Amino acid sequence: MNRFILSIFLLLLAVVASAQNASHARYAHSAVWSPDNGNGTYSNPVLFADYSDPDVCAVGEDYYLTASSFNCIPGLPVLHSKDLVNWEIIGHALREQLPRDVFDLPAHGKGVWAPSIRYHEGHLYIYWGDPDQGIFMVSAERAEGPWSAPVCVLRGRGMIDPCPLWDDDGRCYLVNGWAKSRSGFNSVLSVRELSADGTTVIGQPHIVFDGGQENHTVEGPKFYKRGEYYWILAPAGGVEQGWQLAMRSRSVYGPYEWKKVMWQGHTDINGPHQGGLIHTSSDEDWFMHFNDRGAYGRVVYLQPVDWSSGWPVMGRNGEPVAAYRKPKSKSTDIFNPQENDEFDNSLGLQWQWHANYNQFFGQPTAYGVYRLFTISHTAPFISLWQTPNLLLQKPTASRFTATSKVCFASKEDGQYGGLVMMGRDYSALVVCREGDHFLLQRHTCKSADEGQSETRETLATLQPSNHDTIPYSPAIYIDLYIRLSVRDGIVKFFYSTDNKHFKSAGRQFTMREGKWIGAKYGFVAASDTLQSSRGWLDLDWIRISE
Repeated sequence: MNRFILSIFLLLLAVVASAQNASHARYAHSAVWSPDNGNGTYSNPVLFADYSDPDVCAVGEDYYLTASSFNCIPGLPVLHSKDLVNWEIIGHALREQLPRDVFDLPAHGKGVWAPSIRYHEGHLYIYWGDPDQGIFMVSAERAEGPWSAPVCVLRGRGMIDPCPLWDDDGRCYLVNGWAKSRSGFNSVLSVRELSADGTTVIGQPHIVFDGGQENHTVEGPKFYKRGEYYWILAPAGGVEQGWQLAMRSRSVYGPYEWKKVMWQGHTDINGPHQGGLIHTSSDEDWFMHFNDRGAYGRVVYLQPVDWSSGWPVMGRNGEPVAAYRKPKSKSTDIFNPQENDEFDNSLGLQWQWHANYNQFFGQPTAYGVYRLFTISHTAPFISLWQTPNLLLQKPTASRFTATSKVCFASKEDGQYGGLVMMGRDYSALVVCREGDHFLLQRHTCKSADEGQSETRETLATLQPSNHDTIPYSPAIYIDLYIRLSVRDGIVKFFYSTDNKHFKSAGRQFTMREGKWIGAKYGFVAASDTLQSSRGWLDLDWIRISE
């Protein structure tokens, strides 16, 4: 009898312990995309968002990922995971880009190309290439920051996709690719020696691999050492139709023999390449890479890696997997990158501007809203392509609905604000002041990147919710709920005055990617005229649903 009671008692203790462990697990599910299937498996992509050219490193049982950010600021996003499947944004490593005369306005497609992230002797390092300026590096003791000011490791045009390697003897080497648009050649990889602290070039470049015709468009190299070999992993063949190469040599300067280790094969996962190899604390190897999804950008996949042949063969016999068992991990957390924002005291980490931040773009408030100020367009106005104060985030699923509560305050005619889906083609639902009322309008542009002009359509006349009675610079206000719905690249806009009854707002629109980035959605506040008094768009919340 006593033995039976003891067994029951121990069983109850186990149940309580299990419940306590479950209570410590963190759950922050996206309503529209979560790769964790909850049964020990995951489905690709693990990040259905435009984190192009991803690279990843391990610090103990923690994993950190960064990706290209081009002209978007803050740049160099830093994401954290405990299992390579569940990720959250924890910060950015780049607050602004120089020179300001280039990056204070949208410099589409310029800036941060294909970074690499590494951990060495207690510090994290991120290297990237700016094809017009050179190779840069930032460092930090913690991934959350603060990160150092950028150091120019090597000045010059055409160098892209750099990655460092600290060797066993403490010497540091750097591999990079080349942008033909700036250097006049590509498809080759170069290696040179850096100072031991990784800040200065001390050696001459050596071409260690030439892809030629067989492996054209070799770029995005990542540098590793495993056993007796130096390894360079690099994509070839172009974004949509390419494949992943592995190269190895017993000398850092080569020659390197090579092998294809992943390709599309019989799958529908095109161009599976460009990413980072990760060795986990559980002694497993995985590869994170992007897959081009057109208007959605380049989303991130996770592949198992098999070394049994002496080469890092990825996926299942070289073909990428759509689903697989999760990497071994102690973590039971299930969460996804931030999407919703209540705009309490600060901006969520998912937001980026199209150019260096200026305090006149917007500021957090003590009132539970984020205030975007109307910015006068540079004359002559053509389109939003050159508007810097667009506050945007990445889509995180192929199908989702974004609803936002806003209050627009306008002090002069021609001031407007609202919700936009931005890319080479864009469309926005805005309210624009005209006299003592507002016009509900759709502003749309096709081929904005080619200098085409925006068109405008007035859908309705809306009366203000309130107005100022002060005798100087009075504003009129409108409270509004605005929504965009995305279904496989097709966008529809809606509006409501009570958050219950939504009306359709104009024709549907087809998303289109930006310059090297996916389409992004968010907010615009602008003015068609030179202002003596700014208006503003107060953002109360944005919430993402199916």
